[in-house]
Amino acid sequence: MSENFVPYSEYSNLENEFNYDWAVPEYPQPSPVQFTETIPTRDIRDHLSISDRVNPKVAIPRTSQPSSWTTSGRVSRACENCREQKAKCSGHRPACHRCLDASVQCSYGDRKRERMVKQLNDLTTRVEIFDALIRDIYPKLDVLSAEQVDQTLRELNARTPLTQAIPLTPTPTLSTNPSSHINEVLFPHTGAGISIPSGAVDYTEEDFNRDEKVQATGFVGEHSEMAWLYRLKRDLDHKSLKTTETSERPSISSVNYFQDKSEILVVEDIDLARRPPQQIANRLVDTYFNIVHPSFPVIGKAIFLNQYRSFYTNPNVRPGKRWIIVLNLVFAIATRHFFLVNQPQPNCDDHQTYFARAWRLNVGNVLLNHPDLQQAQVEGLAAFYLISVGQVNRSWRLIGIAIRSAVTMGLNIRSEGESTTHCSKELRCRVWWALFMLDVVLCEMTGRPPSTGDIFCSTPLPLPFAEEEFGDQRFVQLIVNQRARSAFFASLISDATMNPPRESMAPNTPGQQVPANRKQEEKANQIGTENLAPKSPLYFLYAVDLAHLLREAINILYAPRAMRQSWHEIEIAISKLNNQADNWLSRLPTEFDFTALDTKNQVLQLRTCLAFRFYATKLLILQPCIRRLFQQSSEANSPGMACDQMAALCVQMAGQMLELLPEEPETTWLYGVAPWWCIMHNIMQSTTILLTELFTRTHIGTIKAVDITKKIKKATRWLKVMSAKDLSSHRAWLVCMDLLSRHGSRFGFGVDTEL
Repeated sequence: MSENFVPYSEYSNLENEFNYDWAVPEYPQPSPVQFTETIPTRDIRDHLSISDRVNPKVAIPRTSQPSSWTTSGRVSRACENCREQKAKCSGHRPACHRCLDASVQCSYGDRKRERMVKQLNDLTTRVEIFDALIRDIYPKLDVLSAEQVDQTLRELNARTPLTQAIPLTPTPTLSTNPSSHINEVLFPHTGAGISIPSGAVDYTEEDFNRDEKVQATGFVGEHSEMAWLYRLKRDLDHKSLKTTETSERPSISSVNYFQDKSEILVVEDIDLARRPPQQIANRLVDTYFNIVHPSFPVIGKAIFLNQYRSFYTNPNVRPGKRWIIVLNLVFAIATRHFFLVNQPQPNCDDHQTYFARAWRLNVGNVLLNHPDLQQAQVEGLAAFYLISVGQVNRSWRLIGIAIRSAVTMGLNIRSEGESTTHCSKELRCRVWWALFMLDVVLCEMTGRPPSTGDIFCSTPLPLPFAEEEFGDQRFVQLIVNQRARSAFFASLISDATMNPPRESMAPNTPGQQVPANRKQEEKANQIGTENLAPKSPLYFLYAVDLAHLLREAINILYAPRAMRQSWHEIEIAISKLNNQADNWLSRLPTEFDFTALDTKNQVLQLRTCLAFRFYATKLLILQPCIRRLFQQSSEANSPGMACDQMAALCVQMAGQMLELLPEEPETTWLYGVAPWWCIMHNIMQSTTILLTELFTRTHIGTIKAVDITKKIKKATRWLKVMSAKDLSSHRAWLVCMDLLSRHGSRFGFGVDTEL
């Protein structure tokens, strides 16, 4: 057939589209219609009967003279009037000859096929409008309404044969949610990878009581890097499958690199009264207060050291059982650190033995006895030890118990009692914030909700001074005067929640008179600022301030209620939280500014710990943008320029976190400078972000691919070196290498790649 040949059926379509008024030579223009003056009686009756009908047909009056036009043959389409009258139509456009002669309006209706196409288009448009409406209002529905919508859509999908026409290859999600159900039901061909933008979930489909391995992992929420890694691994494996056979969805425990599945053996026949020689004990205690205490001041240093010296020098001293438990937990944590830095101590038990001794002494106290301050310290120290050995699930449960013990004693509420000394008030304040800090770190690791909330906490932030300075009269004003204390904190940190209390809501300590003017408050503020030193108390204050921001980010972006927000609202929240983090960084003292090069390195450990906490906070704030881009990578619609920019910033922060590590692994630096008890968690946070960016949004051979590949190789080198002493690091290294060996060959990774 010639390319220029046009079938006859196409001409009718052109006729409809352009509405041509064809001039046909054999049909002359119609003349005016001539009516006779008289109408026969029969015609009158017919005329009346027609007009009396409810829906009369269009009457074409008869002419007294024969029509001047003729036609021959059949036309492709008759007009509506001629079809109604069952008369022969000339088929002319825009009006046939019969309608022109009758002076009536002529119209050509759509054919049956055209009517069906228009109807289908109208229905499709309505479905798209309803779908957009459901997507918009669904996050704002209550739980019962959302379940009703889910059920209706599932029934609709079961009755509608869309899945028969479109091949369906579903991709299992880590944590399903109602929004993903809508996508699966209305658009089954897109897979189940689309879900709410922020990552928040309000239910799970996984059975966490299925077996011991799953029980050891437990529920892992969306703000854990394990959830990010699991989602990436699952989707990459799904894309690489050659068959369409569906298999059972693997549990998130398949990527769990912590050691909760390993049992903690508590020796039964252990000598509960045994203690190390004083020389060894001194080294362990010094290690604890130099390495652990700055970030976790759960016990008072000065008071404990006095009791410790008395315990070892005076044989007649018989301390209480809970103090002995605290001492053994201090020994366990310090011995764990010695084990990691390859410094075995002769005539010294291992860290498992010290912990077993403390646990045996504490049997029954956790559940049966009423808590006191030492019991909260015991539970907090035990949780810290467990996190240092990779027992994250057990540590999370124990820190929850410790916080409940602290709340039982009212440590979350500001103390104004006369019977409690100023020093004791500040020490209890630090106990609360130490437990708070550890809870936030475990909240990151497990993806579970925080155990504390601002709405039920009024205890003030810890003063950035050493314990021996609490009795100094220069600082008493900051302890007893809440207005002066709030003004002092406002000059140091950027915590928006620290508003100066009203006078009516700031009760005065009996016997203390608050000055009417503010000169004394300003003087106390000035004295306090002048005596600040870049030491561990000031570091701890900024760490607590940053932890507040991290908890706020988790509540806003990852809590189940976040799914009721639109992406636009979440994007605004991300931008606001990111600005607050930058504001926190801008308020850091020069000595703690980890973004500037400092050759003195007097507070290197404190600066490094703040740096890891800052970048971890940034990653949690910006990660929803990475997830949204990852989910929509196969879609035509772009999430927007702001989302792209924040996702790029997230990748940049992940790279800067890894740049904190020396280029070549060095265990002395790692366990002496970095937060060694959770450093593997931070490395996996940044590595997972970089892996997601590399495999989903990076082209081979680009500068970006080379840079990300270099950083990933650095992270895996560190994990491999850490594997020699830490089983969790070894497991994390295996998980990363498995992912790289199966999906990273195009970027130069392989089974035999030397990292």
